[in-house]
Amino acid sequence: MPATVNTRLRVPATAKKGEIIDIKTLISHPMVSGQTKDATGKPIPREIINTFIATYDGKEVFRMKLEPAISANPFISFPLRVDQSGTLQLQWVDDNGTVYKDQAQITVS
Repeated sequence: MPATVNTRLRVPATAKKGEIIDIKTLISHPMVSGQTKDATGKPIPREIINTFIATYDGKEVFRMKLEPAISANPFISFPLRVDQSGTLQLQWVDDNGTVYKDQAQITVS
Protein backbone atom coordinates (compact mmCIF):
# COMPACT_ATOMS: atom_id res chain seq x y z
CA MET A 1 0.00 0.00 0.00
CA PRO A 2 1.35 3.43 -0.85
CA ALA A 3 2.34 5.60 2.11
CA THR A 4 -0.14 8.23 0.95
CA VAL A 5 -3.43 7.44 -0.70
CA ASN A 6 -4.74 10.32 -2.80
CA THR A 7 -8.27 10.85 -3.98
CA ARG A 8 -9.31 13.02 -6.87
CA LEU A 9 -12.81 14.34 -7.38
CA ARG A 10 -14.18 16.25 -10.34
CA VAL A 11 -17.62 17.74 -9.82
CA PRO A 12 -19.15 21.01 -11.00
CA ALA A 13 -19.28 23.62 -8.24
CA THR A 14 -22.66 24.88 -9.50
CA ALA A 15 -25.64 23.33 -11.24
CA LYS A 16 -29.22 24.20 -12.14
CA LYS A 17 -32.08 22.69 -10.17
CA GLY A 18 -32.91 19.24 -11.58
CA GLU A 19 -29.73 19.07 -13.66
CA ILE A 20 -27.95 15.75 -14.05
CA ILE A 21 -24.24 16.24 -13.45
CA ASP A 22 -21.32 13.85 -13.93
CA ILE A 23 -19.34 12.85 -10.87
CA LYS A 24 -15.82 11.60 -11.65
CA THR A 25 -13.42 10.29 -9.04
CA LEU A 26 -10.17 8.37 -8.80
CA ILE A 27 -8.28 6.92 -5.85
CA SER A 28 -4.60 5.95 -5.90
CA HIS A 29 -4.55 2.38 -4.63
CA PRO A 30 -2.58 -0.64 -5.92
CA MET A 31 -5.59 -3.04 -5.77
CA VAL A 32 -3.48 -6.14 -4.96
CA SER A 33 -5.56 -9.15 -6.07
CA GLY A 34 -3.93 -11.72 -3.79
CA GLN A 35 -2.93 -13.82 -6.80
CA THR A 36 0.63 -12.50 -7.17
CA LYS A 37 3.79 -13.58 -5.36
CA ASP A 38 6.75 -11.71 -3.95
CA ALA A 39 10.39 -12.35 -4.93
CA THR A 40 10.57 -15.39 -2.60
CA GLY A 41 7.43 -16.98 -4.06
CA LYS A 42 5.23 -16.16 -1.07
CA PRO A 43 1.71 -14.95 -2.01
CA ILE A 44 1.09 -11.24 -1.50
CA PRO A 45 -2.13 -10.86 0.55
CA ARG A 46 -5.16 -9.37 -1.16
CA GLU A 47 -5.70 -5.68 -0.45
CA ILE A 48 -8.30 -3.94 -2.57
CA ILE A 49 -10.84 -1.19 -2.26
CA ASN A 50 -13.95 -3.36 -1.90
CA THR A 51 -16.70 -0.78 -1.36
CA PHE A 52 -17.42 2.69 -2.73
CA ILE A 53 -20.31 4.78 -1.37
CA ALA A 54 -21.47 8.24 -2.42
CA THR A 55 -23.94 10.29 -0.39
CA TYR A 56 -25.52 13.65 -1.14
CA ASP A 57 -26.70 15.55 1.92
CA GLY A 58 -26.61 12.34 3.95
CA LYS A 59 -28.65 10.24 1.48
CA GLU A 60 -26.94 7.41 -0.35
CA VAL A 61 -26.97 8.10 -4.10
CA PHE A 62 -24.50 5.50 -5.40
CA ARG A 63 -22.87 2.31 -4.11
CA MET A 64 -20.43 -0.01 -5.82
CA LYS A 65 -18.81 -3.28 -4.81
CA LEU A 66 -15.33 -3.70 -6.27
CA GLU A 67 -13.68 -7.04 -6.98
CA PRO A 68 -10.01 -8.05 -7.44
CA ALA A 69 -10.27 -7.71 -11.23
CA ILE A 70 -10.56 -3.91 -10.90
CA SER A 71 -7.35 -2.16 -11.96
CA ALA A 72 -5.04 -0.22 -9.70
CA ASN A 73 -6.09 3.38 -9.09
CA PRO A 74 -9.78 2.76 -9.83
CA PHE A 75 -11.68 5.49 -11.69
CA ILE A 76 -15.41 5.73 -11.00
CA SER A 77 -17.93 7.91 -12.84
CA PHE A 78 -21.67 8.21 -12.26
CA PRO A 79 -24.51 10.68 -12.94
CA LEU A 80 -26.20 12.61 -10.13
CA ARG A 81 -29.41 14.64 -10.32
CA VAL A 82 -29.26 17.66 -8.03
CA ASP A 83 -32.38 19.48 -6.84
CA GLN A 84 -30.83 21.49 -4.00
CA SER A 85 -27.46 22.69 -2.82
CA GLY A 86 -25.56 20.23 -0.70
CA THR A 87 -22.46 18.23 0.12
CA LEU A 88 -21.36 15.24 -1.92
CA GLN A 89 -19.39 12.82 0.26
CA LEU A 90 -17.41 9.90 -1.13
CA GLN A 91 -16.12 6.95 0.85
CA TRP A 92 -13.83 4.08 -0.18
CA VAL A 93 -13.28 1.07 2.13
CA ASP A 94 -10.42 -1.41 1.67
CA ASP A 95 -9.92 -5.00 2.86
CA ASN A 96 -8.13 -3.79 5.98
CA GLY A 97 -11.13 -1.68 6.99
CA THR A 98 -9.34 1.56 6.18
CA VAL A 99 -11.77 4.27 5.07
CA TYR A 100 -10.74 7.01 2.65
CA LYS A 101 -12.99 10.06 2.20
CA ASP A 102 -13.42 13.07 -0.04
CA GLN A 103 -16.17 15.63 -0.42
CA ALA A 104 -17.33 18.61 -2.46
CA GLN A 105 -19.96 21.32 -2.17
CA ILE A 106 -22.45 21.76 -4.99
CA THR A 107 -24.46 24.98 -5.23
CA VAL A 108 -27.81 24.67 -7.02
CA SER A 109 -29.43 27.77 -8.47
